[in-house]
Amino acid sequence: MRVTMASVAARPGRTNEDFTGAMPTAAVLVDGAGIPGAESTCRHGVAWYATRLGGSLLGLLARLPDRSLPALLAEAIEQVTDDHQDTCDVADPISPSATVAVLRLSGGLVEYLVLGDSFLVLGRADGAPLVVSDPREVIISRSYLPALAAVPEGGDEYRRILQDLRANRNRAGGFWVAKDDPQAADEAITGSCPISELTGAALLSNGASRIVDRFQLTDWPGVLAVLASSGPAEIIHQVRQAEARHGVAADDATIAHCTGLGAA
Repeated sequence: MRVTMASVAARPGRTNEDFTGAMPTAAVLVDGAGIPGAESTCRHGVAWYATRLGGSLLGLLARLPDRSLPALLAEAIEQVTDDHQDTCDVADPISPSATVAVLRLSGGLVEYLVLGDSFLVLGRADGAPLVVSDPREVIISRSYLPALAAVPEGGDEYRRILQDLRANRNRAGGFWVAKDDPQAADEAITGSCPISELTGAALLSNGASRIVDRFQLTDWPGVLAVLASSGPAEIIHQVRQAEARHGVAADDATIAHCTGLGAA
């Protein structure tokens, strides 16, 4: 499998809180999440959490190829939690968390896992792409958008509303992300497809998926076509142009494009 990656911070000088990495039989994308003031709960920060989680998960994928993807993600969450629970308030609602997308080649199959609102897109030789994401956070967040739009971004009231939103994480009726509870991995969307049916795959953070789900510049077949012709950086470039045109705050944007799936 060949993997081409691009990851760009929201703006110059800002730490990129996404992570992506790959090995010959797997690719991982982690999209870290946090809010201003979270430094009081975790001295390490969101970028540290995302990188640590992604690195742990890649190591487990390499060492334990027979374990299920949810089991590996649960162990990675537990490892990272153990790394900082003695120094940080890992259970606080505003402590760092992340969404996760994983692709693995195993026994003639492409196995996948998505936890949260990252995207995994599987190009199929016959038919439309299979698009995998978890809409629960997006659905719940919509009810908070009017209140967030009515107050200054980054202020105390803005942070309070975000904290209320994040209190819906990892509980029944809410949405699920990687944080401090390994049982969240059981809520991930998983599945598999025969490698022979697929032409390629892409993992995208929600900062990159904006090209389809927010700005509607193209559809998912169009995304795969641009990735094949111009690579992940072109998708992110188009997203940045759209953000500037529409006055939308930029987000970290990351893509891992996987081809040659049958060559693992």
